[in-house]
Amino acid sequence: MNAMLREVGIDEAGRGPVIGSLFVAGVLNFEGLEALGVRDSKRLSPERREQLAKLIEDATEVQVVELTAKEIDERRKSQTMNEITVDLFARIIELLHPDRVYVDAADVNPERFAYNIRKRCNSNMHDMEIIAEFKADVNYPVVSAASIVAKVHRDRSIRELAAEIGAEIGSGYPADPRTIQFLKRLLNDHKDKNSIPAYVRRSWKTVERLCHKAYLYTHD
Repeated sequence: MNAMLREVGIDEAGRGPVIGSLFVAGVLNFEGLEALGVRDSKRLSPERREQLAKLIEDATEVQVVELTAKEIDERRKSQTMNEITVDLFARIIELLHPDRVYVDAADVNPERFAYNIRKRCNSNMHDMEIIAEFKADVNYPVVSAASIVAKVHRDRSIRELAAEIGAEIGSGYPADPRTIQFLKRLLNDHKDKNSIPAYVRRSWKTVERLCHKAYLYTHD
């Protein structure tokens, strides 16, 4: 870590799920971060993520932005998920004002991702260095820290949503059988797509496919 620079790591959690919000976290680098043993959030237990997130948030500046499923659906009418992610990363940058930022690339072209983030930032931040890489959450502890914070916020929101609904919804990802079982039951009760609860991303192909199957089942 360069003590003279404000270095920030940014990562997201929840780009792919069909249920729930997307979270993007930014963490300002600090002395002692590496000693905490941070690593890619997916390699840590939920309990360890919670412990580390608390330590990180107590030790430094952290910013988290949330985009709900309803907001994602609305923005996808005019934007791709990459464009939405760029906007959220730029918002974090404007909140933390880094000199150098490390981001986990959410584009097949990391250089394009960095360029698009810079374009979205205020003009007075164009001297900032942006390093966008695949697996930045593995290679840079400050991005690992952001990954942990974003994942903890995402997991917490899913637990709260499940408690509010009073049902097992799984992780919210299309690959999770518990999530798909929940969606099948839900969509059987909401065959009109416009009546689907706002916590479900109606613009996802998973929903389109399950709605189609539910329609075929009831019209067989």
